[in-house]
Amino acid sequence: MTDKPQFFIDGEWQTLSDRPTMDLVNPATEQVSGKLHLGNEDDVDRAVKAAKNAFPRFAATSLDERIELLQSITDGYKARFDDIGSAISEQMGAPKKFAVRFQAGAGLSHFKQVLKIIETYNFERDINATRVIREPIGVCGMIVPWNWPMNQITCKVAPALAAGCTMVLKPSELAPGPAIILAELLEEAGVPRGVFNMVQGEGPVVGAALARHPDVDMVSFTGSTHGGIAVAEAAAPTIKRVGQELGGKSANILLDDVDFEDAVTRGVTLCFRNSGQSCNSPTRMLVPRASMVEVAEIAKHAAEGIRVGDPNAEDTVMGPVVSKKQWSGIQGHIRSGINEGATLVTGGLDRPDDLPAGYFVQPTVFADVTPDMTIAREEIFGPVLSIMAYDDEVHAVTIANDTPFGLAAYVESADLARAQAIARRVRAGMIHLNGAVADPSAPFGGYRHSGNGREWGLYGLEEFTEIKAVMGYAEA
Repeated sequence: MTDKPQFFIDGEWQTLSDRPTMDLVNPATEQVSGKLHLGNEDDVDRAVKAAKNAFPRFAATSLDERIELLQSITDGYKARFDDIGSAISEQMGAPKKFAVRFQAGAGLSHFKQVLKIIETYNFERDINATRVIREPIGVCGMIVPWNWPMNQITCKVAPALAAGCTMVLKPSELAPGPAIILAELLEEAGVPRGVFNMVQGEGPVVGAALARHPDVDMVSFTGSTHGGIAVAEAAAPTIKRVGQELGGKSANILLDDVDFEDAVTRGVTLCFRNSGQSCNSPTRMLVPRASMVEVAEIAKHAAEGIRVGDPNAEDTVMGPVVSKKQWSGIQGHIRSGINEGATLVTGGLDRPDDLPAGYFVQPTVFADVTPDMTIAREEIFGPVLSIMAYDDEVHAVTIANDTPFGLAAYVESADLARAQAIARRVRAGMIHLNGAVADPSAPFGGYRHSGNGREWGLYGLEEFTEIKAVMGYAEA
């Protein structure tokens, strides 16, 4: 990958050979697969200047022109599906089938949703004699993580283009390949010079430079809560808009009327999806106290049925986690669960016995977890499930809300009205009832330490707009 251009600035591909490099490591093999050049503040400045210069002209394009551009990008994306899935699988370890269908598929869904929205969306409306206009906010800095790399890029890039913004993207240094493919697609589709720019690099250097740059009007950040705080602090002196989608510790409340076999199995599957590396994973399973033994046994069987191994193998359900650092952190959390007295149901420390290399983690289930334990309070970002007991519905909601996070929650009940009532009491930005899947047209985001603002669909589009009120524009 070192030989390929890795930066895209002002409509030109660049490999900056004088920049420091880092090894790209395949997490399934621990072998170096390439090197990535790391940008600096000067690279960010050049990219921001290009975006600033391009903004007036692109903001003035018609909606029809932007629809045509987005349709061209969407068509090109479909042709690169397998390439995108392969890059994701190689760099962050997702099973190839999952990477193609869900990871690459999620990226495509955002372009489709944005196209559907702007075909009928009205950027202007009248209130009495005042014309209220939604205009592109300006130059946008985009900082994205590695766990859903194409999803988290396109849910920013697609609405920003639709709104008429220009942008500078900083992909994750752990999974830069999908971003490079997208940049190729945008170039092929005819995105005007300077509208889209990409600078590779590390968060404390490139991300921080984007956040504090005075000519960046908005920063859209997806990542850890710690990273979000750093971005907000860097952005504060320039009073720019900061949108943040951060961490989570989602509760999965199973009420006493559910089919436990079905609900527990579904909860385990969702928790271990993407090797547990999803901010909205249902990592805290809340169950009636009398059902703890039954639930633990079902969870054990479900977890032990998950095939862990080579991402390229057809039967692999769960691949490795992204890096040695991530693997070590997860091992530390598993150790804390054991040391703090939780019941280890299955899984545990170290790799699966049949996998001598790679950053593989055993699907791990703890029962009898109490709210004060580390594994119940901290985001692990790995395949670790904590089963917790509650006494009644009030107690379940109390436990669910006993977290600084508020991204997602899950509620299972045979009585939809009961599930709906619980959903209204849980403090989270997204609630899934009875296995309902994510809706790409619905707002994605959370409360409290899980961030602010919303992505996806209509709400994601409006994040990239500024509101102007022109009084006396129309007749009262």
